Amino acid sequence: MKLPPEFYRRPDPVQIARDLLGKHVFSRVEGQLTGGRIIETEAYSHHGDNSLAMHLKRFSAASRALQEPGGRAYLYKVYQRHTLFNICTNEAGKTDTVLIRAIEPLVGLEVMQARRGASIKPNRLTAGPGMLTQALALTPALTGTDLQGDLLWIEDQGETIPESQIVTGPRIGLEYAGPEAASLPWNHRCCR
Repeated sequence: MKLPPEFYRRPDPVQIARDLLGKHVFSRVEGQLTGGRIIETEAYSHHGDNSLAMHLKRFSAASRALQEPGGRAYLYKVYQRHTLFNICTNEAGKTDTVLIRAIEPLVGLEVMQARRGASIKPNRLTAGPGMLTQALALTPALTGTDLQGDLLWIEDQGETIPESQIVTGPRIGLEYAGPEAASLPWNHRCCR
């Protein structure tokens, strides 16, 4: 079952990031279904989050999707190379997001392997934000995609991750935004 729009439109991106652990993300690009279980997320808030404010200044043209109600994809390139997949959350005009940092690949493994390259080890197919977007064939052209459609969506398959299996820590790679933004414990990971 696809997550309903209300799931994404809640006002707390940190809780949404935590709640996405164990959900399954899928893409159907050029007729090829790929996907997996979300195992790492990171929250970003419009309120008091210097990293998101700095991001909006740098990517203002691409950030129009952030003004929409939660439940849309927000994809952009970093370092002119890697695409990152964020989910817009909260109500319209409140630019909260959740970055999907890693998934456990489960569906379309051969397709993902072909997209990532034959030399990539299976345990590295989707082990980071740039790797998972390449494996799922997600590009900035998909920014604004409604997660209720058949191109990109997230399902709840009934798994609840116990708190004992969740590691929470600071977000990754935010030193540029200052010590406060870099130290917020808004990164969530789970293990089996």
